[in-house]
Formats: sequence, C-alpha cells, structure tokens
Amino acid sequence: MIIRSNRLTPFLALGLLALSPASGCSSGPSGTYTDANGAVILELRSGGNARFTFAGDVLDCTYSTTKTNLSLTCKGDAKPTLFTIHDDGSLTGPAETFMPPLRKVKS
Repeated sequence: MIIRSNRLTPFLALGLLALSPASGCSSGPSGTYTDANGAVILELRSGGNARFTFAGDVLDCTYSTTKTNLSLTCKGDAKPTLFTIHDDGSLTGPAETFMPPLRKVKS
C-alpha cells in the first residue's frame, strides 16, 4: 500500500532542509576572540570588517578567511597578518609575532 500526501511533501522538504549540513553553519570564524589575559582582542564583524585591540590600542581592520587561515589587514599594515584557524576554533598568529592563541569569547 502506497500512501501519498501532498500535505506531507512541503513539511518533509522543510525538515530535510533543517537537517542539512549547510543550515546553521558558519562560513568561518566570527565574533570576538581574546587571549587568556585579555590584552589582545580581535572582533570579527560582518562584511569583512574587524577591530583589533592590543594593549589598549584599537585598530580598524579588514579580514578574509579560507578553510584554515584568517588574513587580517589593519590600517598602516604593509602586508596582512595571517592567522591559523585550528579545529577547536582557536586562532594563532605567525610564530615570529609571539602572539598568544586567541579563543572565542562565549556570548
């Protein structure tokens, strides 16, 4: 016996959409990241805009991401600073900068 219901089809489609891996997933890092002491703060905002705070100095920046990297360019920078995006969501800067790991602040 085959049961056909035109009413069920839209609900089934919505249910499958809600369960799809793409729904609710972020395209990369977002929000606020900081080091353990709060001296370094990276705020990733919409539209590729960012604000980077280091020891009280605030810089307006832009950023872009790939699957494993975040490129941050602040006003006055000759070249972008490249962060590594780790599986746990933390960010680390280039080794030569001695920047501490940054972790997302829970909102």
